Amino acid sequence: MSREVQITFDAARPGALSEFWAEALGYVVQPPPEPFGSWAEALTAWGVPPEHHDSRSAAVDPDGAGPRIFFQRVPEEKAGKNRVHLDLRVAPGAVGDERMAALEAESERLVALGAHRLYRVEPDGRMEQGFITMADPEGNEFCLD
Repeated sequence: MSREVQITFDAARPGALSEFWAEALGYVVQPPPEPFGSWAEALTAWGVPPEHHDSRSAAVDPDGAGPRIFFQRVPEEKAGKNRVHLDLRVAPGAVGDERMAALEAESERLVALGAHRLYRVEPDGRMEQGFITMADPEGNEFCLD
């Protein structure tokens, strides 16, 4: 039996990180339940203190195909390299200069949204197709593949 998967990120600012990843993935920030027009309205109605309004957030695939990405506030900062990371497949099937140009364009778009470019690995003509390693606004590494 297969399982549905949710990907969870620890974060300092879940709302902002959720917005970044929604843009990066073509997702949307999960809307509040009916009849609320905003999360602030819903959380206030439920009696959640304002200082806890940014304690969690989620980004969802508007088509319902991809996994939900959940962000939860934690008190500690990120320490060290991620043991698991996301690969954003922005150039599947492309090779060589065409592939690297697509990765560069996506890198520029994500840097404008708050990501940081870490390094680029060139295609080697054998096994390596080339990729760019990035970090989201809170330092979580991911690759453009």
